[in-house]
Amino acid sequence: MNPTEQRVLAAIDEAGLLGALAELVAVPSLDGTPEENRAQEVAAAIMARCGLAVETWELDLPSLYAHPDCSWEVPRERALGVAGTLGEARGGRSLIFNGHVDVVPAGDPANWRYPPWQATLADGRVYGRGAVDMKGGVCCAIFAAKAIRDAGVTLRGPLTVHTVIGEEDGGVGTLAAVLRGPGADAAVVVEPTELKVAPIQAGAHNFRLTVYGLAAHGCVREEGVSAIEKFAPLHRAILELERERNGRHRHPLFARYSTPYPICIGTVRAGTWASSEAESLVAEGRYGIAIGEDPLEARRELEAAVARAAAADPWLRDRPPLLEWWGGTFDPAATPADHPIVATVAASHADASGAPAALEGMTYGADMRLLANVGRIPTVLFGPGDVRVSHRPDEYVPVADLLACARALALTALRFCGHEG
Repeated sequence: MNPTEQRVLAAIDEAGLLGALAELVAVPSLDGTPEENRAQEVAAAIMARCGLAVETWELDLPSLYAHPDCSWEVPRERALGVAGTLGEARGGRSLIFNGHVDVVPAGDPANWRYPPWQATLADGRVYGRGAVDMKGGVCCAIFAAKAIRDAGVTLRGPLTVHTVIGEEDGGVGTLAAVLRGPGADAAVVVEPTELKVAPIQAGAHNFRLTVYGLAAHGCVREEGVSAIEKFAPLHRAILELERERNGRHRHPLFARYSTPYPICIGTVRAGTWASSEAESLVAEGRYGIAIGEDPLEARRELEAAVARAAAADPWLRDRPPLLEWWGGTFDPAATPADHPIVATVAASHADASGAPAALEGMTYGADMRLLANVGRIPTVLFGPGDVRVSHRPDEYVPVADLLACARALALTALRFCGHEG
């Protein structure tokens, strides 16, 4: 690293980063709640303190909901966009760091060792809902920009930090930022990747399957038809499709995953009374979509598998189940592995950490697909922590990962945008 890069890395404000993360974790920014916007206000205030030029705006939700690339599960009456910019066009390339502030519910607090809405530093980790998914990454992006400013370095191309709402339920916040513009020459979404550089992101579409039975008193249940029992062959067909699809769609960056494109049934609701045969069942899940796969063709495979299973059962053949697509629609996305943003993030992380960077695909849906597919901005995922500890009690992010990520992002901005001073 050259002296300017060393000076910037020395300016990483660890205490400030951890303090900012504590501020954000303290806001229970569930999708569609007023606290989601409150988290945006906190993020904007943090950016302003760090010397970024901050813009906030009201999202035009009716227009966004009408956009063909919009998906959502939670209704909103109001939503905020936030962007903080460092530098301006001086002949260099432009770069976006993107991260979401919305979080999933904490569940039963009794299952947490530490309070979910309070950042707790213990054992070299920051615990709290959103610490890893992904307020930690958001703070890394902001404090990477702050280090560049504090070191007195001027970027030759603008670095913009987007904080967005609505990622967990479909991505309306990033879609709004992409449509509002301006675009950029590249972007980094600071999702938890275990500090691996991810130029590909699998897709996932939400689906709902309704199965019809016939209600009867439980004492003569054989005179009715259980929708629960009729769901069983459909579920077996879905699992067989999952096995077949994952055997057919292989990618070297998903080598460690036996099932990179899972089909997950996340909720099942059936029946209305304990002593009645269930007259209906509703199952909801997410359907994994492969890199390079046409999402509509992928959907048709699930529709066909359910139809075949139903046709093999006399009851279901006459009363076919209803398969609907709803909510989050995360298409797959990919950036060529030889693109400059991939090489820059990888080299920056290697130089900042002293260890080679690993390239790997991420199996979860993320806002990368909106930046890459809608905004046509080459994008990678790169961030602190492991997605496996998100969406569960005692979510955490290692402090070492936060610092390593902030250092790598700072170098990435210097090298990709270019700099003076």
